[in-house]
Amino acid sequence: MEEAAARVGRFKANYAVERKIEPFYKGGKVQLDRTGQHLFCVCGTRINILDVASGAILRSLEQEDQEDITAFDLSPDDEVLVTASRALLLAQWAWREGSVTRLWKAIHTAPVATMAFDPTSTLLATGGCDGGVRIWDIVQHYGTHHFRGSPGVVHLVAFHPDPARLLLFSSAMDAAIRIWSLQDRSCLAILTAHYSAVTSLTFSADGHTMLSSGRDKICIVWDLRNHQALRTVPVFESVEAAVLLPEEPAPQLGVKSTDLHFLTAGNQGILRVWEAASGQCVHTQQQLSGPGRELTHCTLVRAAGLLLSVTADHNLLLYEARSLQLQKQFAGYSEEVLDVRFLGPEDSHIVVASNSPCLKVFELQTSACQILHGHTDIVLALDVFRKGWLFASCAKDQSIRVWRMNKAGEVTCVAHGSGHTHSVGTICCSRLKETFLVTGSQDCTVKLWPLPEVLLSKNKAPDSGPVLQALTTQRCHDKDINSVAVAPNDKLLATGSQDRTAKLWALPQCQLLGVFSGHRRGLWCVQFSPMDQVLATASADGTVKLWALQDFSCLKTFEGHDASVLKVAFVSRGTQLLSSGSDGLVKLWTIKNNECVKTLDAHEDKVWGLHCNRLDDCALTGASDSCVILWKDVTETEQAEEQAKKEEQVVKQQELDNLLQEKRYLRALGLAISLDRPHTVLTVIQAIRRDPEACEKLETTVLRLRRDQKEALLRFCVIWNTNSRHCHEAQAVLGVLLRHESPEELLAYEGVRTSLEALMPYTERHFQRLSRTLQAATFLDFLWHNMKLPTLPVDPSAL
Repeated sequence: MEEAAARVGRFKANYAVERKIEPFYKGGKVQLDRTGQHLFCVCGTRINILDVASGAILRSLEQEDQEDITAFDLSPDDEVLVTASRALLLAQWAWREGSVTRLWKAIHTAPVATMAFDPTSTLLATGGCDGGVRIWDIVQHYGTHHFRGSPGVVHLVAFHPDPARLLLFSSAMDAAIRIWSLQDRSCLAILTAHYSAVTSLTFSADGHTMLSSGRDKICIVWDLRNHQALRTVPVFESVEAAVLLPEEPAPQLGVKSTDLHFLTAGNQGILRVWEAASGQCVHTQQQLSGPGRELTHCTLVRAAGLLLSVTADHNLLLYEARSLQLQKQFAGYSEEVLDVRFLGPEDSHIVVASNSPCLKVFELQTSACQILHGHTDIVLALDVFRKGWLFASCAKDQSIRVWRMNKAGEVTCVAHGSGHTHSVGTICCSRLKETFLVTGSQDCTVKLWPLPEVLLSKNKAPDSGPVLQALTTQRCHDKDINSVAVAPNDKLLATGSQDRTAKLWALPQCQLLGVFSGHRRGLWCVQFSPMDQVLATASADGTVKLWALQDFSCLKTFEGHDASVLKVAFVSRGTQLLSSGSDGLVKLWTIKNNECVKTLDAHEDKVWGLHCNRLDDCALTGASDSCVILWKDVTETEQAEEQAKKEEQVVKQQELDNLLQEKRYLRALGLAISLDRPHTVLTVIQAIRRDPEACEKLETTVLRLRRDQKEALLRFCVIWNTNSRHCHEAQAVLGVLLRHESPEELLAYEGVRTSLEALMPYTERHFQRLSRTLQAATFLDFLWHNMKLPTLPVDPSAL
């Protein structure tokens, strides 16, 4: 260990958060602006605004009441955003500045479930859970209409696209569509053809035709001139959204004429284009269905030529509208993150396994996300081969998959295998070459999977990928196997189990070499040192232990986590450890002295994933709080900053000494205050008071200071006043401020109330002490004047 420490030359001292991938969408409405540059979505109590190009959250808007947002809408001119909260408050936002321009009560007796602007961006309609529909004038700030009569929750409102018609459409729990006249303040018609919830309403360009979709697996085309249904189109799936396409040919979507066509999104997870006149499906998106891929929202932005769809597991997909070519993907919510890994030879990407059958691959530079489908149940663990192009995953579906990333960053599945009889909870790749995988399962067995030659050749593997076959199967433990690790030389295998032991095996035959016993609870992670013949184990007993591979003895125990330690990794070429736990903490340990160098606290729940990059200057963590954090090693930066600060302090101290020598007290006091060292400022004040013209010098110098310097001086006075040796300087400065600053000016100082409250008790104590001293001095003077000295005898010889 000490040799390795000498080789590495330095230890890490700290990591700082460089990047966070957090949830920004947890279900509900999503909306794009007219340009397609900004994406608005709900996340609990906030509305997040994303920059579509970079994927970054530009702004996060939260109402003062901090209640969940129940509905929102962006005006057609992109200027006004209105949000409704569970506290029945409506907020109007200048969203680019992030400020609320108006806040008012919704007047609904239950939360607002939906809202929509009219085409002129001046009227806003709100539909409530109380069955009421209200219309608000956004410009004049008053309510204009209140329509009653809808049974149950009003979950859909929409204005007619022609502002001259002054019509509002709404739908409630009875699956009927009501048409309200704003002019007559009455219900013009009730359209009753759906027998399940209506999910969307969209209008043709001329305003004469309306399309409605429902969960009753039909779409209906309505003639708004006579309020009759023109055609009912069975779409054979529960439709969550339908949009009318522009009335122009789009050959790639099967649209060959200018007749009416519409697109549907529903529980089959695919987008389909239909011809309204014939009711035939003319285009079906080529996409495999899978769990969590059901579509919950779909919206078309005609001006930008973009189509946005949202899946049930909160993924947002942005398509080019005329061809349905995928432009961008966003992962809105990852739920519980179970594992994370760096990808690519330069660690340019990260792959995330969350509480989902899908994997998410993020490009760190652009935040672009790729969602990988293949597993049919939750992915539990990941590992990456040495070169960074190939990686493997294992899941609850008892299978494993091998994935390859190409130079463009696109990831495809190139192989898969199955053979375990229970969930596969851990996987490890060979370390030297891309030759094999090792998996551990709840069925208490370990399997070794050789990689076929076709994966290693430069020729592209078949799309389906070869099926992997296990070469070796070994029952290793009596309980679940939580972790497997392959040694750097590919000749040894370590396993960690719920049975509180770790075991060492010889590869490829899995022959038992020894057992590591000593933990009081199950093991969550085992890891080989990259430099020494040492194994690290992390356990549910809250400790990390280091073991010698030669004699299986425990070398060191690291205690510090308050709960289970879930992951451990070697850093600094094997001289330090990073550990993560159920307490949400990541700890950095120095092995030589068993010291916890730093505790990193940025997660709020169990940190399941921990991985370090090749350069050993970044770490990646993923936790149950749905956050993935990229940590940067800032040891050298902090040391350089500390050194620069020390050098600057030395230079300033020398300058201060020179200024005092030259009796340039104003510059000296300003410099001392900038150093933010109360004792140094005290030294300057004492130097000023030692000057023969003390009072005048102090008064002149203090009064010429800037206000922020006076505020700092007042704070320092509080510190000096607590000590009887320095209270005279504090009182002198305080006297100058109180004599020459008006009460209004003093009260405007930052933290003045706290400072005065701290000054008063000590000042009273000092004056009491001075009063007692003065009384004692007066008494001595009195005694001296009243003392009668005896008459001394006169010596006769002196006469």
